[in-house]
Amino acid sequence: MLIDELNGARLAKPFETLGLQPLEGGGFLMRAWLPGAEAVEVLSLDGNKKICSLERVHEDGLFEKRLPDAKEPFHYKFSVTYKDSVNEVVDPYQFRDEAYYGLSTMNETPANVYKTMGAHLIEVDIDGVKVKGTKFVVYAPSATCVSVIGDFNFWDGRRHPMARSMMGNWVLFVPGLGAGLRYKYEIKDPQGNRLPHKADPVGFYHEQYPSFASVISDQTTYQWHDDGWREAQLCDKLKKPISIYEIHFGSWKRDAQGKSLSYRQMADELTSYVKQMGYTHVELMPVMEHPFTGSWGYQPTGLFAPTSRYGTIDDFKYFVDTMHQNGIGVILDWVPAHFPTDAFGLARFDGTCVYEYEDPRRGWHPDWNSLIYDFGRDTVRRFLIASALIWLDYYHVDGLRVDAVASMLYWDYSRKPGEWIPNVDGGNINYEAVSFLKWFNEEVYRNYPGAMTIAEESTAFTGVSRPTYTGGLGFGFKWNMGWMHDSLEYMQTDPFFRKYHHGEMSFSMIYAYNENFILSISHDEVTHGKRSLLYKMPGDEWQQAANLRSYLGFQYAHPGKKLNFMGTEFGQTSEWNVDSQLDWWLLKYEKHQGIQRLVRDLNDLYLNDPCLWENDYDPKSFMWLDVNDAEHSIFAMMRMDKDRDDEIIAVSNFTPVPYIAYRLGVPKPGSYKVVLNTDDRSYWGSGYGTGSDTFEASTISWQNQYHSIVIDLPPLATVFVKRIKDDGQKQPKQPGSSK
Repeated sequence: MLIDELNGARLAKPFETLGLQPLEGGGFLMRAWLPGAEAVEVLSLDGNKKICSLERVHEDGLFEKRLPDAKEPFHYKFSVTYKDSVNEVVDPYQFRDEAYYGLSTMNETPANVYKTMGAHLIEVDIDGVKVKGTKFVVYAPSATCVSVIGDFNFWDGRRHPMARSMMGNWVLFVPGLGAGLRYKYEIKDPQGNRLPHKADPVGFYHEQYPSFASVISDQTTYQWHDDGWREAQLCDKLKKPISIYEIHFGSWKRDAQGKSLSYRQMADELTSYVKQMGYTHVELMPVMEHPFTGSWGYQPTGLFAPTSRYGTIDDFKYFVDTMHQNGIGVILDWVPAHFPTDAFGLARFDGTCVYEYEDPRRGWHPDWNSLIYDFGRDTVRRFLIASALIWLDYYHVDGLRVDAVASMLYWDYSRKPGEWIPNVDGGNINYEAVSFLKWFNEEVYRNYPGAMTIAEESTAFTGVSRPTYTGGLGFGFKWNMGWMHDSLEYMQTDPFFRKYHHGEMSFSMIYAYNENFILSISHDEVTHGKRSLLYKMPGDEWQQAANLRSYLGFQYAHPGKKLNFMGTEFGQTSEWNVDSQLDWWLLKYEKHQGIQRLVRDLNDLYLNDPCLWENDYDPKSFMWLDVNDAEHSIFAMMRMDKDRDDEIIAVSNFTPVPYIAYRLGVPKPGSYKVVLNTDDRSYWGSGYGTGSDTFEASTISWQNQYHSIVIDLPPLATVFVKRIKDDGQKQPKQPGSSK
């Protein structure tokens, strides 16, 4: 019976039951379902005319009226009398066309997913009467019934049943609903069982525990001021300096009460700090909505929404806008590799595997106890790509770093034999994920050519950062996990034994030009018992700091863009803890002030010398001058600009023993100057010195160069040397106290 369907929230075709229904022989039947109502009057849409009163045909709130003289459908609203109030409501079941509008174009581009699905504020003009409300669209193809529930209907699934489209989307336009109201979906599975209330998969904003409710939001209110910045980003990022400061938003700095700073507070504090330190970009560990802070954001449930922990949608836009106005790019970590099993989230969304692989040998991630997206399903692929594009579109971010790419590419990632299913060719490559990643990159660069995509990919998979038309995955950059692993292994070795591990520091140049690498020292290296970067270093207190400084100097000299996790820049001593801020108190001490000053000066040197970034990915612009001196643990490299008429040389001594009168090959005659020395006293170094501030090149050929200079190498130090030009060009300043 109809009343049972209504009371059980099992009405699957509300537009065929409620509102105006045509009668055989002419006229209409008006039917309204208003639980708890005692009387209902029908008014004209503008409220100026009473049309009729409905008769209560069931005490639970079913009202009807035959209108045999009505020739055409008309628009109206109800005046509803309850026990203690009278409310005027516009019946949603007269807006069938408005509810279904736009669905046919959803699959034209992935961007149409977030422009169509979710909760959208719209305005309908009916003969001059403007009706404002919210249109809801949710994909639940196997559901038998879906209702939108929220603050506006007592979270009662009986009151607003939605209608199903042919594509499996459930739709409804509810007049009178504005921004700020909470909502979820009540879904019945294929057997008619009610599921836990679900948050909106394409929701733009969500509450925190305990409700995890979605919130109707307005994406049009913020006024941007970054047009100049965005226009300037239409450039070749491979030939630009990129020095990235990776942070976790909630634990960078906290207020006096120990509370994380808001988006707007961070807009001021973080922007000022990053600008002072000379970084070009910040990279945020995931700020997409996630229920568990301890996941660091890598278990997201709201891929279209900035987390409400730190403020509103407009607050987050203000943060990005402020960064841009200060010349700083914003990169976000994005997680399409897996998602958590929270009951309110995507897991078995309509009682079936809408988003995940059904077979746990493909759909379950053993490392993170999470579910894996079904990359072979077109609706899932569009959903994920849409979730990437919205950050570039609505939130103006500059790039996306894709987490855990290796886990997506291989069926046997972290799985033992028998725990995975081979592909159609019997191999371990997930062709569906490969296809998805290619499509993702193509969509990003087609729509946002000024953006960048970065892969966290830890294997030797071929062509990660090569164009899709050449067979690559299409990423702009790839984290150099091999360099990170090898160089840290080397640096953690006692200097006495480093000569036996010399190749670990140079091996990265064997494959440095296979991909567009970013040299990353990320959050993963300073947590879970791995120690802080400073305390990874061997030796006493001074040697640890010196090792760290020399290592950072080597990183900035090495080809590839740069990334360092927060705290590295001042020698954080404790492991990173998501539940507290960085150890800013350490900056009371000269050692940590010195490390911070060095990083600032490294960024300054890096940004102002194109030799260090202009040709990162051209092997002709790099040369080892000394890569075989394992006995002394010395490395010397030369970086050149695109025209090969300018260069900078970096020499690293990774022993605590100074090297006197080290002969260094240089390409041209003239004077050379030390422009940065990580052992400078201003960096809390020994101040041992290099023998002179300037050096005249002799005609003695050395290290495959026609000229050479003789320089003293300080202990545990990286020294940058630059030729002094005689053409009147501005010379690089020497950072630090030794000028």
